[in-house]
Amino acid sequence: MNKVDVAIIGGGPAGLSAGLMLGRARKQTIVIDEGRPRNAVTREAHGFLTRDGISPSEFRRIAKEQLRAYPSVSQVEDTVVSITREDGSFLLKTAAGMKIASKKLLFAAGMKDRKLGIPGLAEVYGKSAFVCPYCDGWELREEPLVVISRGNALMHLAPLLSGWTKRFTVCTNGPDELSEAERNDLRDHHIPLFDTPIRAILSYEGMVSHVLLEDGTEIPCTGIFFKSELVPGTDLPQSLGCRLSETGVIAVDEFGKSSVPGVYAAGDMSSRMHQSIAAAASGAAAAAAINGELNQEAWKQTP
Repeated sequence: MNKVDVAIIGGGPAGLSAGLMLGRARKQTIVIDEGRPRNAVTREAHGFLTRDGISPSEFRRIAKEQLRAYPSVSQVEDTVVSITREDGSFLLKTAAGMKIASKKLLFAAGMKDRKLGIPGLAEVYGKSAFVCPYCDGWELREEPLVVISRGNALMHLAPLLSGWTKRFTVCTNGPDELSEAERNDLRDHHIPLFDTPIRAILSYEGMVSHVLLEDGTEIPCTGIFFKSELVPGTDLPQSLGCRLSETGVIAVDEFGKSSVPGVYAAGDMSSRMHQSIAAAASGAAAAAAINGELNQEAWKQTP
């Protein structure tokens, strides 16, 4: 049985940032990550000060290397399959059979995409099709784009994307789920709207050229922004009784503390702001809170 102060489930920017903070605070910490990050399809990560344009794999390589400077932090490529409570500790079991007893838990496993469902979209995802204008809008500024979204999500994305380009067409891939006022809003901004289902995304070597609709309509474009369907990287927080917010993420306070004592969450599991720099910041904040809680508990036990 491996005994630690903190078990971090997830090794993206949030989990690695937390590991760094806890390592420097001299806490026995284990970072458990399955090695299948959501942004593995992305060639470059943007918006992270001093690391703008770095590949996600290189970002993780540097972060893991820096963690190795702290002997109290261990890193394991594995998947946590169950967590129980016993004698004031969290007992974790992994797919490889490792057993870990931890005083505190930090969930930083992020989110995962559901199956994309549109033929050809997987081939361009992360190369010329993206989900976040803050991350990839600059590279597609003033370019002719297709937005694949509908309903409330569309009416959030369309005004946002217009700051990078106003040359885009909306494909809702079925019923648009819009009110007449919302359709008029798009017309007033000269944004074409198609609700015909999408037959395929046409591309070459990952670069989109057209979106082909079921009625034969071809919409030329050099990039796509789409609303992905996301699920949590793990459902273990719910099994422990963590409360979820209205948006489906783990409900936490400003320092990542969940509704279950001793359990914290950071990054995409606790926020809708899916950016590396925001995830890293929330991981650091949660780690500081965890360290403070551990130190307070130890202080009270000192004779």
